[in-house]
Amino acid sequence: MPADPRAVLTRPAPDPDHTVAYGEHPDQIADLREPAGGGPARRLVVVVHGGFWRAEYDRRHTGPLAAALAASGRPVAQLEYRRTGQPGGGWPNTLTDVLVGVAELRRLAAAAMPGRVSTAPPVIVGHSAGGHLALYVAATAPETVGGVLALAPVADLVEAHRLDLDGGAVAELLGGGPDEVPDRYATTDPRSLVPVRSRTVVVHGEMDQQVPVRMSRDFVAAARLAGSGIAYFELSECEHFGLIDPESAAWPTVAAALRSLEEDQRPIDAASPTR
Repeated sequence: MPADPRAVLTRPAPDPDHTVAYGEHPDQIADLREPAGGGPARRLVVVVHGGFWRAEYDRRHTGPLAAALAASGRPVAQLEYRRTGQPGGGWPNTLTDVLVGVAELRRLAAAAMPGRVSTAPPVIVGHSAGGHLALYVAATAPETVGGVLALAPVADLVEAHRLDLDGGAVAELLGGGPDEVPDRYATTDPRSLVPVRSRTVVVHGEMDQQVPVRMSRDFVAAARLAGSGIAYFELSECEHFGLIDPESAAWPTVAAALRSLEEDQRPIDAASPTR
């Protein structure tokens, strides 16, 4: 494990090749990265960043991850969205931005990178709060999603609120707690939206201090009980940020999970107490 796992958040990455807008707000944009090499068009990978939905975290900290995916021959989009702490952020715009962005990005990316993006719906890679948003989009608009790779996702908003993750982040997103705005939790909480309707792989580090690993264990168990064929990988020597770091020991598992979604093959559930 790196001496400072957070170093990936500020590690320089190559500039994106294009930036496209899916709406009129300055944060309704996405950075695009051209796939390395030649070859046929491939499914777009949409990266949804985390940061507990807060304005101080943006898509730029996923630059190393996105650059690594592009270097492996994938067209990549780093999706931005309105976040709490800025005008228009939070309920409902944070959620609708990601819904619209995912729905529009395949078309926008294909226009910006001719011949490099296939017509298949994109795979969404979401980390932390971005994992929540990826699961939400897949549950709400499954026709726009070709698969979800949820990395340490905030997969239970009620529990995240109870635990007061990141000092009230869920209440800031939804405008209150589950007793105050129960309808908002019911329609946005992945734990309430099972069974999972898109091919999904969840990966979580056992040493995660930001989003407890128990949250993914319980979400996967609930999804399977509801009939979902969800796959789960739990990494014993991994914390929260290693999952988005191409230089970490966790990266081969992340890369293999993504390949399984792209190839439309049932992933092997390699390391889960719930398997």
